Amino acid sequence: MGKRDELIAQYADDLRNKCGMTPDMDLLTKVTIGCGPAIYNADASTVAASQESELETVKNNFLVKKLGLADSPALMDAINQAIETYGKSERNKYRAVVYYMLTKHFGKESVYG
Repeated sequence: MGKRDELIAQYADDLRNKCGMTPDMDLLTKVTIGCGPAIYNADASTVAASQESELETVKNNFLVKKLGLADSPALMDAINQAIETYGKSERNKYRAVVYYMLTKHFGKESVYG
């Protein structure tokens, strides 16, 4: 099993145990691949939920550019909701898991078709 497969298994475990969701493994795999090499970098693989600039980056680079959503207050609400679901006290909020939850929230699975 490669490093990416190990990470995907870890993300799926987080979705099940920390977020209370049953992951769609096909979509989770595609979202993880979409994150590119960032998943292998300790700093880049997580979302710093307490940093406003980091949340803006998630909004602009993922929700607007990748998912093609129009910028609106609803985007930041969804990001905050995903962070809340993950658990504010959870130190490592993996980027792939947050992106997966946002993809599901906006029903944009087709982007990864």
